[in-house]
Amino acid sequence: MAHRSWCAEYPGNASNERLEFLGDAVLGWVVADLVYRANQALAEGQLTDLRKSVVNAGALAQVAEAIQLGEALLLGKGEDAAGGRTKPSILSDAFEAVLGAVYLDGGAPAAYDIVERLVGPRLLGQGGRAGGFDNKTALQELAARLAIDPPTYIVREEGPDHAKRFFATVRVDGRSLGYGEGRSKKQAEQAAAEVAREVLEGEQPVAHA
Repeated sequence: MAHRSWCAEYPGNASNERLEFLGDAVLGWVVADLVYRANQALAEGQLTDLRKSVVNAGALAQVAEAIQLGEALLLGKGEDAAGGRTKPSILSDAFEAVLGAVYLDGGAPAAYDIVERLVGPRLLGQGGRAGGFDNKTALQELAARLAIDPPTYIVREEGPDHAKRFFATVRVDGRSLGYGEGRSKKQAEQAAAEVAREVLEGEQPVAHA
């Protein structure tokens, strides 16, 4: 649970970054297996989009928040004061570190079980929603149906080339409706699009029978 900001204040302690590396691989493997087995009719591209819908910083941060992972983090004083316990990038990395630790401690079956229990339901939610495989496409189609200006994305990047992170804001009809982070521009935009789509859908009146 040790973030590098905490390790900088307490030299000699290892951060969770090595476990994060391992957990990322575990997550990718389990989600790919779940997606493949549960969606026999989907083509490769659709399977890839469905996997990306949950293997991104925004989605993983939501899982981490659901299990209150932020409360268990060891953060440096500055990072903690800056709201690090709720930052999607820190939460998603910590969740991957947990997966790495579970894999080392309990092996592949334990790792598979925790991903299936915590991430699997989100895959079902994505697969059951029309257009849910690609949030950017879904958002664009929703804007068209509502006859409003289409989404535009503003993306910035931070960090060195080997550990770069991307931050995206999406504007729809003149409003900033979504924010997302990821390890690639596409991941960040997809995460931002998902938030914006949910905002727009939430604004629509409920139809009564």
